[in-house]
Amino acid sequence: MTLKECEKEEKADREFQKKFKFEGSINVLTRMMVDPTAMEKRGGGKNLPLRRGEILDVIQFTNQEQILCRNSQRRCKSVGAEALPA
Repeated sequence: MTLKECEKEEKADREFQKKFKFEGSINVLTRMMVDPTAMEKRGGGKNLPLRRGEILDVIQFTNQEQILCRNSQRRCKSVGAEALPA
């Protein structure tokens, strides 16, 4: 990983912490795959765009309906729990 890529990742992490008022370091709890039979969603607002079979990093289980996740482009937003298998 180059210095420029590291700086870009650090900037994305700082923006995430500011946006979600997240304290401390960002730890990935687990990785989950989006349900292959789920409908693809565009996302927007507070929701992350979903693609079938995409692997997401789970950062925080916020409540029963929403999970805070990060995708491969390091975008962090909420995902509906129905899109991820139990």
